[in-house]
Formats: sequence, structure tokens, C-alpha cells
Amino acid sequence: MKVIKYIFLFCTILTLTSCFDIIDKISLKADGSGEYAVILNASKSKTRLQSISKMETINGKKVPKKSEIENKVNQASSFFKSVSGISNVKTSLDFDNFIIKLSCNFKKIENINSGLEQLKAKNIIGKTIPTQLYKQNVAEKTFIRNKIGSYKNDYDKLSKADKEVFSDATYTSILQFENVIRSQTNNSYTVSPNKKAIKLNGNILDLILQKKQIQNTILLH
Repeated sequence: MKVIKYIFLFCTILTLTSCFDIIDKISLKADGSGEYAVILNASKSKTRLQSISKMETINGKKVPKKSEIENKVNQASSFFKSVSGISNVKTSLDFDNFIIKLSCNFKKIENINSGLEQLKAKNIIGKTIPTQLYKQNVAEKTFIRNKIGSYKNDYDKLSKADKEVFSDATYTSILQFENVIRSQTNNSYTVSPNKKAIKLNGNILDLILQKKQIQNTILLH
């Protein structure tokens, strides 16, 4: 079992390198609607990945073909489009720099949870991936990033080579708001000078082992 498949979207090829970045970004309006994007960026390892992409297997693992990756991304896009409240779904694949992006608009943040549930139901993402990630109460002006479970047991079962996949992998979460942030419960997130955005940076391994927590409750003015 590959832990990374159960945590993030569309990252089959990233299991072949330890140097990649995952960025998710939410821009939220006062009425609860907004934009969502997730980016998988392995450009720092593009020379190595270009060589690997010409191989059939590496370390006993099948190297995915470009067509297989394209198919997964297209399937994910199609299922996201079918979710009520989600619109303007876009995907892009840059195989020169190994960057994959999915973005969409939503009427409420819970639509993203529903989109992830669809991907899980269609086996695009693993069965243990958390899907109820976000919650918002527009009337009370609160936005919640839910807690996710620990993947330490799964990580401990991996081979040394598989564990090395996470050694230099990073995760960045950016939350932007139309309203000013009044307070938050997780100081691992950095608040922007204008108090309308927060950002979490971390090593993916720290999140897997829960050395850094991702949950947060943000109160808005």
C-alpha cells in the first residue's frame, strides 16, 4: 500500500521521486462560494522523472504512462463536474515540468468534500483518503479545516525506498478570504499582513506522522 495515494490526488508519478510540492488553495467569498485548486509540482525532479518515464519499472514498481496519468486526471475532472455546486472544472498537465493542476469553482466549501467522495467512490483515490476536509458556517462567519487521521502505521509498513519518497516532499495550504480574519486556533498557519489569508507550510512526512497538525478553526469579521 502506498500511503501517498491515500492522501493526495493524482500523484502516481510522484511516488517515483522524493522532491515534489503539493499546493492546495482556496479563495473564499463572504457568501461561502469560492475557488479551489490543487497543484502537484515535481519540476524540481524533472530531469530524473524524464529518465524514469522511459522505463517500464523502477524499484519493482510499474512506471505509469502519460496516457494513464491523463486518463486519471480526465476521470477526476469528469466526476468533479458531476457534483452539484461545482462548476468551471479545469485541469492541466505539463509533462515537460511534471506539473498537474485541477481547479474549480464551488457554491459552498462542502461541495469539495462531495467531489472527493465521488473520486473515492470511483476508485480514483484510495479508500482511506479523508474527504470531509472542510466546513463553513456563513452566518457565524467560521471556516473549519477538519482534523485528519494519522498515517503512521501505514508509513511504518513501507520499505526504506518507499519511505524516501517523503524525505523532501512538501505541502502548502493557502486559504484566502474576502473578510478579515479575526482569530484562528492553529498558529502553525501564518496570517498575511492584511489578515485576509493564512498559509501552512510543512514537510509531508510531518503531516503523515502528525508532528504538524492541519486542523484549524478560523473566525472572520
